Amino acid sequence: MEIKFVEASGEVHHVEVEVGLNAMEAALQNGVPGIDGDCGGNAACGTCHILVDQAWLASLDTTRSEHEEAMIELIENAQPNSRLACQIKLDEALDGLIIHLPEAQF
Repeated sequence: MEIKFVEASGEVHHVEVEVGLNAMEAALQNGVPGIDGDCGGNAACGTCHILVDQAWLASLDTTRSEHEEAMIELIENAQPNSRLACQIKLDEALDGLIIHLPEAQF
């Protein structure tokens, strides 16, 4: 499956990923800049903050866990479509997902 990561500068990274990974793992495995994942995917640091493309919000479970919600509340530039990439599990239904990267991470 493919995901598109769009940097704040507009540069696009088309990434082929395995089903079952989370979006943070997909970014890290493919060298996408701007995703650090300092906590290893535990929703405890906010360094994998992303913005889900508006067109994909209806296709994605937008329910945030308590931990994810707490981290996003601390992010200064958080938006309604903000998520932590480590909390988005990739499956076939998300093939073609577009993820925007903020100008700066937490």
